[in-house]
Amino acid sequence: MTFERIAAEQGEEAAIRAGIDADPDTMELDEEWFAKARPVSEAHPHVVEAFRRRRGKQKAPTKEQLTIRLDADLVAHFRGTGKGWQTRINKLLRESVFGSS
Repeated sequence: MTFERIAAEQGEEAAIRAGIDADPDTMELDEEWFAKARPVSEAHPHVVEAFRRRRGKQKAPTKEQLTIRLDADLVAHFRGTGKGWQTRINKLLRESVFGSS
């Protein structure tokens, strides 16, 4: 049966439950599961360490965070150039205003 048919006959909640029950990759998390659960820092310390190594707040801020609206095609172009696209926009604006460095 499809979601729509179950929802029409038994209601949306029943359709959602049927979908969950039919999915072999889902399970109900019970008290036993929670009793065995451990903090992510114990289970996957390498993941936590990688997250903690992310760049934090600047100690001496040299840039100002703001909201700016740009044309969608411009944003798509720069995002398509990969990581650091905002820095490249900053560099092009700087060169446009102050000349090449």
